[in-house]
Amino acid sequence: MTHVVATAGHVDHGKSTLVRALTGMEPDRLEEERRRGLTIELGFAWTALPGGDRLAFVDVPGHERLVGTMLAGVGPVPAVMFVVAADQGWQRQSEEHLAVLDALGVRHGLLAVTRCDLAGPGTAALAREEALARIAATSLGEVEPVMVSGATGDGLDGLRAALERLTASLPAPDADADVRLWIDRVFTVRGRGTVVTGTLGAGTIAAGDRLAAGGGLVRVRGLQSLKEDRDRVGAVARVALNLHGDVRELRRGRALLAPGRWLAAGLVDVRLRGEPAHDLPRELTLHVGTAAVPVHVRPLGDDTARLALRRPLPLRVGDVALLRDPGAHRVPAGVTVLDVRPEPFRRRGAAAARARELASMSGRPDGAAELRRRGLITRAELAAMGVPAPSEPVAGDWLADPGHWADLRERLTAAVEEHAAAHPTDPGLPADAARRALGLPDRALVEALAEAGAGLRRRDGRIYGRATAPELPPPVRRAVDAVRRELAGAPFRAPDAHRLADLGLTPRMLAAAAAAGELLKVGDGIVLLPGDDARAAALLAGLGGPFTLSEARRALGTTRRVAVPLLEHLDAKGYTVRVDDLRRRCTEEAG
Repeated sequence: MTHVVATAGHVDHGKSTLVRALTGMEPDRLEEERRRGLTIELGFAWTALPGGDRLAFVDVPGHERLVGTMLAGVGPVPAVMFVVAADQGWQRQSEEHLAVLDALGVRHGLLAVTRCDLAGPGTAALAREEALARIAATSLGEVEPVMVSGATGDGLDGLRAALERLTASLPAPDADADVRLWIDRVFTVRGRGTVVTGTLGAGTIAAGDRLAAGGGLVRVRGLQSLKEDRDRVGAVARVALNLHGDVRELRRGRALLAPGRWLAAGLVDVRLRGEPAHDLPRELTLHVGTAAVPVHVRPLGDDTARLALRRPLPLRVGDVALLRDPGAHRVPAGVTVLDVRPEPFRRRGAAAARARELASMSGRPDGAAELRRRGLITRAELAAMGVPAPSEPVAGDWLADPGHWADLRERLTAAVEEHAAAHPTDPGLPADAARRALGLPDRALVEALAEAGAGLRRRDGRIYGRATAPELPPPVRRAVDAVRRELAGAPFRAPDAHRLADLGLTPRMLAAAAAAGELLKVGDGIVLLPGDDARAAALLAGLGGPFTLSEARRALGTTRRVAVPLLEHLDAKGYTVRVDDLRRRCTEEAG
């Protein structure tokens, strides 16, 4: 198993020397670093622990001007080896690095008091006790101290044993999580193309995988972990990916993502750890993973704020990050992401109401609570926010809060009954009209509500309540009764347009009568009595074989005006089928 630990501490306190002594590898990559004797870029080295697990170090710079690079190394890493030189004790960058770790909420680490060969026992002990006291007041709490010298090798075996105890205490990574690999290096290898490196904190990457990068996809042509070719690598691990595709936007601070599983958040609500929200500068830099993005800070409550990011980032509920003031060289606050899809403030008092709401949010993903706040959301969007679905979808991929769903059913019932009362001849509320009335994003939700709602039913794209058929007003009822009397004497002599107009039966009234079961509509403006289509089929079956339009017209005693739409109606109902362009025959349904 592989573990990853970052170094932290003041410049020239021996971090790189200690890593070199532990691993036998040179973590500094640049000639300028070796010439100047300090770490400018992130360095990477690794070794085997006494128990057989492998340990990779992310060696970060300690110089004040390079804290941004230090953040890029620490951000994705779960544990830290904090280095303090015995001969110099606690220094300015020691404090800033510790503030960074505290703001990020790092909980796993150890203290290495190095260069003990350059200080007496009393001086080294004082440096150790001061460092332990300062570290204990942060998220790291009490850590194990080790006295060591990278130059002489004294204490290295004890440090290796302490590192093994540290890595054994780390929580197990989620190898099935959605991949989000924050990039810390991008370079080109001749004959292979673009390679990126990063610390895989969760999930698994395999050769051949496609990952989202910016607005497109890239394919993993090959991958390595600790310079060994691998087919598949699971978290936690240092990885190098050889990529194929559009890599022009890839650089430190960008992320490779599991496709379709992440939201790009440009506006987030956060909880602060550190200075009160109203004391923060309005313009700060948000550091998360290897990204550093300028943000505008809008205070909400005492410890909550809304951040507007200059560049959207793939964030989820529960993500931990920090706010840094690069001008003042300080970290005023750490943040925990509470919401990556906050509603914009559209009315007076909305910000204060949001502050009260945020006060009850923990930053731990809570599907039921998120659903209560939003009412409706797709399972995919909830997952992309980093929140597990608390229930099964009510329709398609849609999740609904039970209370909100019950309220929607009541509102739909009221809307259906209101429509029926206003339109007695057309009591069914169209599903699309119901969707608009309830402000729903998907017609499937209306249909699911109708299925779940007591006393509601769906038919032909409409929702019906108590009134399942049109109620004909008295004048329409009298006109329909007149048509029914005429058809009773001559079943297939449908009244023509003039007769219908004289009776006041408009197309809409005819449709209402048909929906009420009083008339049978077989074509535009052509109505018969209900059941007379089956009667016509039986008469045609008596012809004993295929028949033409003219033969059907004579058998039914009707006109071409009626016979043409009637035969098409019989075709559609399955009573008749065409033999050729001129003839039809009856099916068994007509018997």
